[in-house]
Amino acid sequence: MRPLVKSILSLFLLVSLSGCWDQTEIDMKAFVVGIGLDKGKNEKINVTYLIANPEYGSQQGGGSTNEPATETITFEANDLIASRNLANTVIAKEISYDLLSVLIVSKELASDKNFIRWMYDTTKDREIKRNTPLLITEEEASKFIEENDPKLETRPHKYFELMFEHGTETGLIPKSDLIKYFRITEADADLFLAVFGTNKHRGGGKKGDGYLIAGEFQTKGKTNKTNLLGSAVFKEGRMIGKLTGEETRISLLLNDTADLPDYLTTFPDPFNKKFRVTTKIVKKGKNKIDMLYENGTPTLKVNVPLTIEVLTDHSMTNYGKNKVKRDRLKAYLTTRITDKINRLVTKTQKEFKGEPFGWSLQARKNFLTIDEYEKFDWMKTYPNMNIDISVDIRFGEFGRQSELPKLERVRD
Repeated sequence: MRPLVKSILSLFLLVSLSGCWDQTEIDMKAFVVGIGLDKGKNEKINVTYLIANPEYGSQQGGGSTNEPATETITFEANDLIASRNLANTVIAKEISYDLLSVLIVSKELASDKNFIRWMYDTTKDREIKRNTPLLITEEEASKFIEENDPKLETRPHKYFELMFEHGTETGLIPKSDLIKYFRITEADADLFLAVFGTNKHRGGGKKGDGYLIAGEFQTKGKTNKTNLLGSAVFKEGRMIGKLTGEETRISLLLNDTADLPDYLTTFPDPFNKKFRVTTKIVKKGKNKIDMLYENGTPTLKVNVPLTIEVLTDHSMTNYGKNKVKRDRLKAYLTTRITDKINRLVTKTQKEFKGEPFGWSLQARKNFLTIDEYEKFDWMKTYPNMNIDISVDIRFGEFGRQSELPKLERVRD
C-alpha cells in the first residue's frame, strides 16, 4: 500500500512542477537591444535604452501592426543595475536584456578615469552576456542611437549583429566584447581595442580608405550616416587614443590571438605610380616571436608570414608571367609593409606606452615563474624595448586570369 501512496504523491508533485504559472508572454516584455552610456553630473551616468518591438512586422488579423519598430528612452541613473527599475516608471512592459546586442559608450565617458567602475556593473547583471560587443562613439551615445537610421535592416538587433560581423571580416574594426575587455584589463599587460563609430562626418582623412577612421569615410546617396571604422584604444580600463582602419588591420596581423580573415588592400604600383595594385593579404601561420636580452635591454624579434594575392594589374605589367618584375614587387611590398608595422609599433611605444598585439602572452614562456614575469612588468618595460620586425611574403594567385594581353595589341 505504501508504494502505491508514494507513487500517487509523486504524480501530484510532477503535475505541480510542470506548471507554467511563472511564464511571461513575449508581448509583455520590453526587449532592450542596445544600451547607451554617457557621462552625467555628480558621478552619475545617463543611460539610453534602445528597445525593440517584437510585434513589429508581425501579421495580426491580416495586417501588420502600426506600432513603431523601436523606442528610445534616456534618463539619469547612479548605475546600470538600478536603471532597469527606473525605466519602468515610463515603460509599461518588463525590461529584458535577453536580446541585448551592443553596449554603446561615448568617448567622453570611456576616457573618464572612473569608467571601469561603471563597466563592472555589467558583470553583476545575469542577463548581460559576456560576449556583448562594446562600441565607442565620437558623440554622445544617446545621440548616436537616435540618429542611427538603417534603411535596409529595420530590426536593430540584427543591424548591429551584421555590422559587427562584416566589419570584423574586413579587419577595419576589431572584435571587441565585454569578456575580452575585462580579461585584458585585469591582466594589466596589453592594450584593448574596441570598435569605434560615429554619425558625424568630417574631412581630414589621408588618401586611401585604410587611413580613415569613423567619420572620415564620405558617401553619397540616401543611406545611414552611421559608420564603424577604426578602433578605440584602452589602457588599464579607460580609453587613451584611437587607431585608423589600417592601423587596426596591422594590429590584428601582429596578434596571434585574433581571428584573421583575408584583407583586401591597395598599394601604389612600383612600375607606374599613376595606378594602384589591389591585393589580398592572407596570414596562414602564426608569427614567430623571440625575446632576447642585449646589454640589459630586452629585444623582441617578430617575424610575420604573409601570403599575398595580386588581384589587379592596371599597369599591364603581367606580374604572373614575369619573374624579374615579380621579385621587384615582392621586395617593394616587403619594405612597404615592414615600414607600416614599424610606424605603428613606434606609435604604441611613444604615445600609448603599451601594445595591443598580445605579445605578452608569447613572452611569458621566457620566464620561469609567474613572480619573475610580474616583476619584469611588461606594461612598463615595453616602451623601452627594441622591436625588430621582419616580414616574409609569398605570392599566391595573380587573379583568375593571371596573364594579360599587351595594351598596344588590344588597341590596335
